[in-house]
Amino acid sequence: MSQQVAQKPSRGGAVWALVITSVAGFMAALDNLVVTTALPSIREDLGGGLHDLEWTVSAYTLTFAVLLMFGAALGDRFGRRRLFLTGLTIFTAASAGAALAPGIDSLIAARAVQGVGAAIMMPLTLTLLTAAVPAAKRGMAYGIWGAVNGLAVASGPLIGGSLTEHISWQWIFWLNVPLGVALLPLARLRLAESYGTGAPLDIPGTLLASGGLFGIVYGLVRGPADGWTDGLVLTALFAGAALLAGFVIYSTRAKNPMLPMRLFRSRAFSGINAASLLMFLGMFGSIFLLSQYMQGVLGYSPTEAGLRMLPWTGMPMLVAPIAGILSDRIGGRPVVATGLFFQAAGLGYLASVITVDASYGVQLPGLIISGIGMGLFFAPASNLVMSSVRRSEQGIASGANNALREVGGALGIAIMGSIFSAQGGYETGQTFVDGLRPALVTGAGVVALAGVAALMIPRGRAGRDVVVEDEASSVRETVAA
Repeated sequence: MSQQVAQKPSRGGAVWALVITSVAGFMAALDNLVVTTALPSIREDLGGGLHDLEWTVSAYTLTFAVLLMFGAALGDRFGRRRLFLTGLTIFTAASAGAALAPGIDSLIAARAVQGVGAAIMMPLTLTLLTAAVPAAKRGMAYGIWGAVNGLAVASGPLIGGSLTEHISWQWIFWLNVPLGVALLPLARLRLAESYGTGAPLDIPGTLLASGGLFGIVYGLVRGPADGWTDGLVLTALFAGAALLAGFVIYSTRAKNPMLPMRLFRSRAFSGINAASLLMFLGMFGSIFLLSQYMQGVLGYSPTEAGLRMLPWTGMPMLVAPIAGILSDRIGGRPVVATGLFFQAAGLGYLASVITVDASYGVQLPGLIISGIGMGLFFAPASNLVMSSVRRSEQGIASGANNALREVGGALGIAIMGSIFSAQGGYETGQTFVDGLRPALVTGAGVVALAGVAALMIPRGRAGRDVVVEDEASSVRETVAA
């Protein structure tokens, strides 16, 4: 299969692509955290110990993070729309399987299969959207896509808690089924097919990357529960690091590597990926602990806690489209960096004001500032990733960026959870606050470091020039043909 030829995106096609990819991305991102507030109800219905309940969350995270780059590579090789439909079908069917699970083991298995479907589907949403939207409008499109995905990540506990509290825990999975069934014919009819370079699948690279990510993510997921000195956790972390090092060495020498290491020679690609990993580290860890603070210390129900988090979690819906338009006009670098420093400031403020009886009004400025920062990050970050590589490499670039975000999220929960445990605990409200404060300070520092990484991205249109050059090459190939 040859590299896709240049086509002029149609307005109708761009709108449909935005709707389809945003809803699909929402479904995949939502299932990262939607289960957390439903765990007590799941245990009551299906039984199982704490270890089993943790795996209902971890099984999805593990397969999702491990297979993201492989899913993107499959799409580049066999057709992005075709693999998007495949991933969406797997995800939808697995969601129904999770809702119908008769026991905890079958629920864990269904969650793992959900992660496989999401890993195939998620990186292709950005590639398909990029192909459908004119270059001048991509910032705004990424803004809407990023707002929907950011809302899904941050509102997972609210949606999960509300459905569990008012209907049943099964509906956190049933919710995906009508959405998936509606998207399948729309995607088949409204999305255009496209391919990557047509190079054969990189089997050794796939095995090294997948094995390495599995070891790292498994170790990070199990470390807080099993202990960082546990033999299996240490083995997984060291083996994962060794395999990823092998992947880097192999990819520098392979003829057609799954992830060309030369991409990281670009300051734009390296800078935005470093910023993404660090941002998700700080964000995931903070949301994970703050949602527990609002429920366990302040006494709010899952729904009440989720509603009070909306100034943070809902802000991207308002800010991200504006951020996308700004990135089209002034470039993504200043918008991304500003957003990251805003979020760092918001987390730092929250760390300074939380107490065992802190009023909501005192917390509100920190939530709003963090929400503005998150909204400013998502759209320009996606634009920077996709514009820093050639069009034929956008699929694997999206897969790599999503994989790094997932690893960052797992790192955030592990690192900030460990800091929390070392400085405090769940015994009383005061011990929780004693652990939460240094964890939030750490999160603020990490997100500020992400802002510094964003400032490494070159000024001006360097990233866009890659796309312009690639599109010109595609036009020349079309004319020659």
